[in-house]
Amino acid sequence: MDIDLKFTECNYNLNQIKHFNPDSFYVNHFVQEFLQDVMDVYDGIFEEACRDFGIFVLGKPTKTKFEKKAKEKNDKSAIEFFTWFEENYKNEHNSPYPKFIDKMVSVFKKSGELPKFTIKMLAKDRYKDDFVQEIKVRRNNKKISLEELQVEITRQTPIFLQIINQKRTENSEPKVSEKQIVASTFLEMSNYEDIEIPYACEIYFPVLKRIVAESKGKIKKLSKS
Repeated sequence: MDIDLKFTECNYNLNQIKHFNPDSFYVNHFVQEFLQDVMDVYDGIFEEACRDFGIFVLGKPTKTKFEKKAKEKNDKSAIEFFTWFEENYKNEHNSPYPKFIDKMVSVFKKSGELPKFTIKMLAKDRYKDDFVQEIKVRRNNKKISLEELQVEITRQTPIFLQIINQKRTENSEPKVSEKQIVASTFLEMSNYEDIEIPYACEIYFPVLKRIVAESKGKIKKLSKS
């Protein structure tokens, strides 16, 4: 697998997510493509690890297959790499946005689809605990009308500004103006309802690249030791 090519695909899908946001129909499609790229990149790491450590597995190399074969062979260098990867992966996914993407990957891997997408109003520059407001728009074959969405945003703007600016005032934070309101795509997933999908994907891309770079370095070092 060419991981650099997968990075190119991942970046393309990220740009498409941002381009179509908040049209949840298209965002959903490109998020699934993005998550598949992420899974493929991680498989690519263990494809390289299998090759460089001389770990031969049947079919497509994966983390699970690599671990099993490395333990069967009692390959100390390969086992050390796996242990290091698990710890590094855990550390990289401690913060909210990477943790959110990791959860999305897990759900997508199990079911092949994602929970319901929603569209919400929010301040362009968010502060901690800022109010977000769901915008309900009718769907026709899962597609929304952007014109109807804009009508709903306009209709709900006064109450949104009232609520968010009351909180901002109480916390000595700058008030939000009408021009600073945006709409974005969110996911109905327990404990993650207020995480904006496009921003989370944007935050995750450099995390993914860093994990790959560090993994390649670790493989190179251990396979030559």
